Amino acid sequence: MIVERVGNTREPVLVIDDFVPDAEALREYASKVEYAVAANHYPGIRADLPAGYLQALRSLATPPLSEALGRPPAIDVIDASFSIVTTPRDELTVAQRLPHCDAFEPNRFAMVHYLSSDTGGTAFYRHRSTGFETVDRQRAAILFPHLEAEIRHRGAPAPSYVADGAPLFERMLDVSARFNRAIFYRSWLLHSGSVAPEAELSADPATGRLTVTAFFAAD
Repeated sequence: MIVERVGNTREPVLVIDDFVPDAEALREYASKVEYAVAANHYPGIRADLPAGYLQALRSLATPPLSEALGRPPAIDVIDASFSIVTTPRDELTVAQRLPHCDAFEPNRFAMVHYLSSDTGGTAFYRHRSTGFETVDRQRAAILFPHLEAEIRHRGAPAPSYVADGAPLFERMLDVSARFNRAIFYRSWLLHSGSVAPEAELSADPATGRLTVTAFFAAD
């Protein structure tokens, strides 16, 4: 496990290679399940995970979340699914063209488990004008109106997936995808999937940007 420290806040991003012993079987399972359009701004489709993976998630998450918190946590799996990015660039909403956070509480964590040979990854950002790298509820009340004003003044970002974040954001760290690599990070970090310009955006799990995404509460 590698621990990256992000930005001025030094938030941990935990990177684990060879995350599960049966990643090929997991990818094969992903090719046989039914997908549906995702909710909550995710630019693609999602499907249910096998029961065995779900049952193992708490034990799989314990080492990285213990490292992040400095103690063994009590872990609750809030949500977990197969995910594939499929939305064409010219159909992205404005929110999907910007870095985002998934929750505002310090005990909430996210995981991305890469199951494809995608050349992208996950990147973390700082909002330039406020300096925010993390967003709690108090900062959310400042950041989102600020962003709306910046977009009114500058115009919406071009219809594409987030790259370096300019001009409104600065990219602090980009963790490359690798088959059977998992990353864990606090959900309040500003982040975005790194989707390569040449990415096919296929809905086929065998060729698309297949991941497992999961969200945890750790107390």
